[in-house]
Amino acid sequence: MAKNGLSSSSLMVVAVVLASWAAAVEGSNITAILEKFPEYSVYNSYLTQTKVADEVDSRETVTCLVLPNAAMSALAAKHSLAGVKNALRLLVLLDYFDPQKLHDIPQGTTLTTTLYQTTGNAPGNQGFVNITNLRGGRVSFGPASPGSKLESDYTKSVRQIPYNISVLEISAPIVFPGLLDAPSAADSNLTALLEKAGCKTFASLIASSGMLKNFQAAMDKGLTLFAPNDEAFKAKGVPNLNSLSSADLVTLLQYHALPSYNPKDSLKSADHSISTMASSSSGKYSLTVSSQGDDVTLHTGVDSSRIANTVLDDTPVCILTIDNVLLPVELFGEAPAPAPGPSGLSPSPSPAAASPSTAPASSGAPSTLPLSPPAPPTSSPTGSPQAASDKADDKTHSSASTMKSFAVLMAVAAAASSALL
Repeated sequence: MAKNGLSSSSLMVVAVVLASWAAAVEGSNITAILEKFPEYSVYNSYLTQTKVADEVDSRETVTCLVLPNAAMSALAAKHSLAGVKNALRLLVLLDYFDPQKLHDIPQGTTLTTTLYQTTGNAPGNQGFVNITNLRGGRVSFGPASPGSKLESDYTKSVRQIPYNISVLEISAPIVFPGLLDAPSAADSNLTALLEKAGCKTFASLIASSGMLKNFQAAMDKGLTLFAPNDEAFKAKGVPNLNSLSSADLVTLLQYHALPSYNPKDSLKSADHSISTMASSSSGKYSLTVSSQGDDVTLHTGVDSSRIANTVLDDTPVCILTIDNVLLPVELFGEAPAPAPGPSGLSPSPSPAAASPSTAPASSGAPSTLPLSPPAPPTSSPTGSPQAASDKADDKTHSSASTMKSFAVLMAVAAAASSALL
């Protein structure tokens, strides 16, 4: 009987750990949460197409106001993808609201910041949402500007993982004049945008080489440009581009572009090599990405470059400035190995030196969520040439992270079970 009791206890521990693991995995992926609710499939699809899902997943605490399929379809049918992206960002609150908190708002009304506020494109206080309790237990939402109508109502709770993410259904989108009027990225003057951002040399090169037409043609399906600033071309170690053949110059410029929409938040999670417009089926001319906090760095095998600023982020086009020219291994060879240390006999290490002490672990400052965080910068659009491979890579990354979390939690469960035995 004792054995049975211990076995039951062990099973209980494993069950609790598995439940915690499942909640943790689900809580880090808004699309995984919504996949269980077909009534939000249209909303979920646009979260993926616009990459707003990546922005949501990068946040520690959010409330997603979701629209049922009929309301979301009506919104998307009348506006560009860039306008829809603005609307979706305004529906992501950077605070945790469950049904109880909605009904217990002090003084019955509050303004809360949204993901749209982080873009830096919100005029005045339009990056905030007004939440107000009305008579009869009704909770309504509207733009933050004075006099705006509250035309969207809370209808039901969908999912909560305290205090990570809350998903609530509302009856209609929250809009203000101009929110949905975002111009199409295809209408943008590419060279003018680059020149204004301090990338005149890069703009001149893509125009003179003929690559401008190629980039413009790709803007309808998906394009990400890494534009080196003018100082990058003057940096020490940058080869003389005039010595390159026309074909090699075109390849170098293609190496600074991805044939898909990848804003900064999406690149943060790219722990695999990514294909550029210069890439072939053999995997050449690829980039790797690393991130630390909000910093994202691109690595070529010859040099590295930090992503500096976002010039344009209008689905399906993103233009990012970088600090260095990206030099592919295939054109410029691998980075030189570090110089060896001085030769000669070195003194024998002292006993203390032979057993170095363990360095103290660094303690990071606790993360805080500012009211209005700086602009971001947060699956490729269906039309992207790289959509299939990007989706497969995303699944691989997600599966690897999931299995790693599962292995750790199972180890904890095993240890707990052993203790009980």
